[in-house]
Amino acid sequence: MFDIDKWQEIFNTISKNKMRTLLTGFSVAWGIFMLVVLLGSGYGLENGVKKEFEGDAVNYISINSGVMSKAYKGMKPGRRIDFSNEDYDMLSTIENIDHSSTRTRIFQNNVLSYKSEYGTFDIFAILPAYKYVESLEMINGRFLNKKDVDDFRKVVVLGRLVYDALFKDGEIAVDKYMKVSGVPFKVVGVFNDPGSDRDLLRVYIPISTAQRVFNMGDYIQSVHFNLEGGTIEESMQVVEKAKTKLSSKHKFDPEDTRALFIFNSIENYQRFMSLFAGIRLFIWIIGVGTIISGIVGVSNIMMIVVKERTKEIGIRKALGATPFSIVSLILQESILITAFAGYIGLVMGVGLLELVSKSLPAIDYFANPEINMNVALIATGLLVLAGAIAGYVPAQKAATVKPVVALRDE
Repeated sequence: MFDIDKWQEIFNTISKNKMRTLLTGFSVAWGIFMLVVLLGSGYGLENGVKKEFEGDAVNYISINSGVMSKAYKGMKPGRRIDFSNEDYDMLSTIENIDHSSTRTRIFQNNVLSYKSEYGTFDIFAILPAYKYVESLEMINGRFLNKKDVDDFRKVVVLGRLVYDALFKDGEIAVDKYMKVSGVPFKVVGVFNDPGSDRDLLRVYIPISTAQRVFNMGDYIQSVHFNLEGGTIEESMQVVEKAKTKLSSKHKFDPEDTRALFIFNSIENYQRFMSLFAGIRLFIWIIGVGTIISGIVGVSNIMMIVVKERTKEIGIRKALGATPFSIVSLILQESILITAFAGYIGLVMGVGLLELVSKSLPAIDYFANPEINMNVALIATGLLVLAGAIAGYVPAQKAATVKPVVALRDE
């Protein structure tokens, strides 16, 4: 039953000690505020990193050729390692690989043109499976296919920003002919990429066509693998097998870090996720520590309240007040201060995150600072529970005070 007299007494006690109550509530509110802001910032960093990974699949490995830095089996350092189609055929048979492709950047002439429109863009020669490495979404037409490679077709797929630059007034690009480095190519598709704009300033052509048209022989620049659902251990096994095969064929030290440049997105992504798990744990430790300090403050204040009201409590017990009524009085005051201050801290923390999220300019590796409301509400609930526990010790002490002793207290 709602006891209005008891609540009036609690509010009367609080009003008589405004500064003490304010400082106690501030410590609790600051604790939950800092927890919310720190957790939100941590999620902002995590969202930013995930956004950076959106431009590429998070389950691929790329191997680029380099230059020997160590002498090995009669081979002097400084020798460049050049990949060929034969290397790709050899590496594509490694176990656990779901998709594989080559990628070679065309440097001779990066000018693309359509009618009177010109622009300089990145040109990459690839295999059809490269679409699994980049998270590409076809807007119009199709991606490159096996027949394009087998028949040395002069076909090209455009990034959305390339299309916007060369094809004006919404003109359909598919089936139109444009010039790639001065050579006519047929546009077969336009793609979008959820990642950064750098991937939309590219065009893709078949590797077989590029090798023939641009006199590249059988040269390829890099090899890319895709491992669907691959673990870090599986990716490391693929990397080691690739290094072993390539070092044996090209005669370089497998431990030579400059002979090959390997990027393992699976390992990198998992490292980032592990890092953020550690950051979240650290944030919780700091936040909970701050909250605990506030709770300790509440407990100390309640002890002071009990000390100041010892005689009053003795009179109450002499008049027949039960231990439960004494305990509930102190507990209610403790819970009220903790709950109200915690709610204020929660609202201020969430409000600050919303304000920052809406006004923050685009920053790499930081996006949409937010907090899971369930986590925030659970934290606030635990805070109220902790406030009850903090008030219970002095409340229990008050309930055990003997009336005779209390009435003699000065």
